[in-house]
Amino acid sequence: MKLDISQLSIDELWELYGETFDKLSQIGEIRSKNITGDRGEQLAIKHYCDTKGLPKLQMTPPSTKNIDAISTQGERYSIKTVTLPNKTTGVFHGYGTPEKPLRDKKFEYLIVVVLNKYQPELIIELLWEDFYELKRWHSTMAAFNITLTKAVLEKAKTIYRAIKTK
Repeated sequence: MKLDISQLSIDELWELYGETFDKLSQIGEIRSKNITGDRGEQLAIKHYCDTKGLPKLQMTPPSTKNIDAISTQGERYSIKTVTLPNKTTGVFHGYGTPEKPLRDKKFEYLIVVVLNKYQPELIIELLWEDFYELKRWHSTMAAFNITLTKAVLEKAKTIYRAIKTK
């Protein structure tokens, strides 16, 4: 369903946004102030649960440190969301510094969800070891992140890719 919002005023657009936000919160689609991250988590977990051959994931409570989902086999997943045209995830706090990186394994898998207008374009999965090797230091945030470089995309397992139409 495509809603024509082209004739709405700015105030009407904000009202529609507020109503949409409230409804998504009520049904559990939004769990925090990070709407984009919440959307990516929901899409990743749904895709894993709905796709034969992928582990079934369950969302962790919002305050769970370092992970966002856990498989029925007990494997830990961190989920990060990127919105196009950006190619860099949010940061991973508590992983040390470039001089003193922590080596403790915080999760088994990193899932990165790439969104375009809140719809999935790409879902990839990295092993902890690949994340650890490919992470980059974000000096302003004083934490690590992942940029979707060619090296990252070559190491990653593609879980979902939107079909491009002209």
